[in-house]
Amino acid sequence: MLKILFICTHNRCRSILSEAITNHLGQGKLEARSAGSQPVGEVHPLSLKYLQEEGVNTQGLISQSWDEFEDFAPDVVITVCDSAAGEACPLWFGDSVKVHWGLSDPSKLTGDEEHIAQAFRTSINEISQRVHAMLTIKADAQDAVALRQAFNHLGAK
Repeated sequence: MLKILFICTHNRCRSILSEAITNHLGQGKLEARSAGSQPVGEVHPLSLKYLQEEGVNTQGLISQSWDEFEDFAPDVVITVCDSAAGEACPLWFGDSVKVHWGLSDPSKLTGDEEHIAQAFRTSINEISQRVHAMLTIKADAQDAVALRQAFNHLGAK
């Protein structure tokens, strides 16, 4: 099973969406967690609402620090916000493949409810497509070069 840690500075929206969708679609082949360098301590309520709308389990989703994951030993660490991509990662990420998938933040949008709802649905769809593509990756977790190439390719889509 490939272990993936999604990182976003505040761990309240994009990384949470990525964790939940990966675990939902991962078919026992992917195990995902999410964390932040400066977690706000609560999941954005619309993240939960639109995940539930898609039938994705939200039980147990929490905003937490990446310091909580030293024992998780992820194979791949994926930053999903630009500010987290530029931060110095903890030393214990050392052997993990690190990639960046810049995702738009639907929680920062203003406007009418339908506009915001569409932004969340678009993010969920984009993440879902990437997870489906993850399931086709044939690289061994021990082959860091192949994993990095495959996950960077997914992030470029």
